[in-house]
Amino acid sequence: MKKSLLLFAPAVALGAAALAMPGAASAADGTHYQADLNALNHSSASGSVMISLNGSQATITENVSGLADKFGGNPYPHVQHIHIGAKGTCPTADADANGDDVVSTTEGASFYGGIGATLSKSGDSSPAAGTTLTVAPSGASFNYSRTITLDSKTMASLKGGTAVVVVHGLDPATLSKKAQAAKSDLVPSLPLAATSPALCGTLVASQMSSMPGGGSDTGGGSTSGIEDQAVLGFGGALLAAGLGAGALAMRRRTASES
Repeated sequence: MKKSLLLFAPAVALGAAALAMPGAASAADGTHYQADLNALNHSSASGSVMISLNGSQATITENVSGLADKFGGNPYPHVQHIHIGAKGTCPTADADANGDDVVSTTEGASFYGGIGATLSKSGDSSPAAGTTLTVAPSGASFNYSRTITLDSKTMASLKGGTAVVVVHGLDPATLSKKAQAAKSDLVPSLPLAATSPALCGTLVASQMSSMPGGGSDTGGGSTSGIEDQAVLGFGGALLAAGLGAGALAMRRRTASES
């Protein structure tokens, strides 16, 4: 009897330890990833994002505040992506190659890579939707929550520690005169601010299974009603330009190779 009790005691201790560490088992499986989103390019924004995996299904929960709110009197659409295939880091100010005091999307590409998945509100979440502004969250603050399917390259990058979340769109008023006058490196008909990174964070394995405070169930936040707007300030021009993920990838590859 005493021997049985001695054998039972370690099992009880192990069970208690597991209970004391919620999320530890799932973290060991690599199913949860988290990133603090830090400001780039004079942005005053901040945020956090968590991804929970179930096979190739990724449930993304994101809270963001302090972004540019309006552009041309309309809610400012902020395209956002999981970037992959590079160093898995966010660029520093040294990445500003042309001295305009802004790290453009292509200047930062050698750090975070090209688009692996688009964090859209609805519809397509592939790289092809990378600049579809009608399904991008908009406004200064938003809570985003959506489950999407990740392809094998994005899954590999996520598990390998090289997946980075980037939120785009700057307030032109915060930039230098040179940057305010500059054209977008992606769509010359637009200002540089329209497509430059505002927030960036590397996704790392997490022991947490959900973000503190949770998030919106719909990803609506301040984005509600954006689908009904025929022209979204500079958004209409961007859509008319027909810029797809292929152009983004091409320009980012060019920037990486130069």
